[in-house]
Amino acid sequence: MNTRVLVQTDDELTRIKALQKELKQLKELLIKKDLDKLIDDSYLKVAANKLGYKDVLELKKKLNI
Repeated sequence: MNTRVLVQTDDELTRIKALQKELKQLKELLIKKDLDKLIDDSYLKVAANKLGYKDVLELKKKLNI
């Protein structure tokens, strides 16, 4: 039978919990950033179509963005 014992100090546990919380926040921020980019890309595509451009690249060139 294999037994594994993990010894941690209170400071280590506190640091681990803080890092886990930070990791969760960073993951949520990355998801939000990705969703915001998808929304922006979609708006540009719709705008390009409504303004008569053949694609988003043509609109970006015209607007210098």
